[in-house]
Amino acid sequence: MQIALQVAAIMILAAVVNIPLGFQRQSCRKFSFGWYFYVHISIPAIVYVRVKTGLGWEFIPFTIASTVIGQIIGGRMYRKRNNIG
Repeated sequence: MQIALQVAAIMILAAVVNIPLGFQRQSCRKFSFGWYFYVHISIPAIVYVRVKTGLGWEFIPFTIASTVIGQIIGGRMYRKRNNIG
């Protein structure tokens, strides 16, 4: 049960951290330095938290999925706020 809570907490953290990054990413030209920066800047922090909680490599797909979900939510918020698409 404790592992499930740790995984859920890290997944929520990864998604919440990436929402503003996805929002900012939308203002950059695709595949530019800024775009790559906003996509990848949260990864070291998420890896640090995952390692410090003692979760192994088998939980990486869950954190990546949460990161992508956060980026998508942030991008959609940007487009909706700026009436794009």
